[in-house]
Amino acid sequence: MSDEFPKGAPASDSGNGDLVTLSHMYKEYFLDYASYVILERAVPDIDDGLKPVQRRILHAMKEMDDGRFHKVANIIGQTMQYHPHGDAAIGDALVNLGQKDLLIDCQGNWGDVRTGDSAAAPRYIEARLTKFALEVLFNPQTTEWQLSYDGRKKEPVSLPVKFPLVLSQGVEGIAVGLSTKILPHNFIELIKASIKILEGKKVKIYPDFQTGGMVDVKEYNDGKRGGRVKVRAKIKIVDKSNISIVDLPFGVTTNTMIESILKANDKGQIKLKKVIDNTAKDVEILLELMPGVSPDVTMDALYAFTDCEVSYSPNACVIVDNKPLFLDVIEILEISTRQTKELLRRELEIKKSELEEKWHMASLEKIFIENRIYHDIEECETWEDVLTTIDRGLKKYVATPGDPLTKGDSRILLMRDITQDDVIRLTGN
Repeated sequence: MSDEFPKGAPASDSGNGDLVTLSHMYKEYFLDYASYVILERAVPDIDDGLKPVQRRILHAMKEMDDGRFHKVANIIGQTMQYHPHGDAAIGDALVNLGQKDLLIDCQGNWGDVRTGDSAAAPRYIEARLTKFALEVLFNPQTTEWQLSYDGRKKEPVSLPVKFPLVLSQGVEGIAVGLSTKILPHNFIELIKASIKILEGKKVKIYPDFQTGGMVDVKEYNDGKRGGRVKVRAKIKIVDKSNISIVDLPFGVTTNTMIESILKANDKGQIKLKKVIDNTAKDVEILLELMPGVSPDVTMDALYAFTDCEVSYSPNACVIVDNKPLFLDVIEILEISTRQTKELLRRELEIKKSELEEKWHMASLEKIFIENRIYHDIEECETWEDVLTTIDRGLKKYVATPGDPLTKGDSRILLMRDITQDDVIRLTGN
């Protein structure tokens, strides 16, 4: 596109007298849009492993938490105070979180990742945070806060998550110019690997899928770009005329599986008499073979020509210091482990400080009562005299960093100086 404008059509004015060409505007606006999609929509943050919509959902649920289930429609409405997009996007993200069966307790029909069935309408289903989520996701004292999009509320910049959440749940997102795909990993294996990292040992972790199946990780490459994993359904031979699919590959539903089988059958790549979906509590797709067809040959054909085998190319991209970075899963786990250790240290420091403050006040109250310092203030005529008398009386029995112990001093040593607020609290005001 030419930077020149027709006569009488001025270029945009930046307001300071500089001329801004149309191509410059397109370039600038595109970069702004790309940055917004990367940082605010598609890619998870390394600090908590969440996309903004997920973080806002969990924050809204924590604010609503009273131990009981809440209508999903109500949760969506609460989240819209923080998330400047439509209710459908929030609802889809909430259902996706609920189906992972880690952070959200679900009640009602939340759909089925195995069959591809969608969840019921938000007014019919309910949710609440799991005990695990309440334990590892939230702590207002260690949370950095920012204003919401309209300035009316405070929301977390990131949640103080004490667990490698992004590796446990997995994530997929398409931004402008890049994408991310982190496969889910086993909960227990992540914890054991984190312990090994703290012990200074080398670790290896591999994907683990909610739908079961078998996985080939020879080319996983620690989840970096260029790696690949193959995932297979688990197939059992029932008898010489029937075989059964009992586990699905990651990302494949019973409906898409049956469609791929029927398509291969129509092409003559496999020879089946009947396909029956018996999936209920457990997955079971029963395949009745044509007479004389070998079950072993059919199994090989299913892996070759249907969705019984699929491959994925991981691409571990996360936001680090407001920039997208491509890391491997070991690096992500190491960062998460160090962060968990730091968060726990900060929580213990806060708890220690609270206990020290409690001990400080309890010591002052004990001295104030046991030594009857309150009698000394009965004849004080002004408020200032009351405070001065109490302070002078306490210092007969306690030492502080500002008034340290001397040789032969039998006073109690406090951890900090006595403030005016401490004295006022002793008066009951």
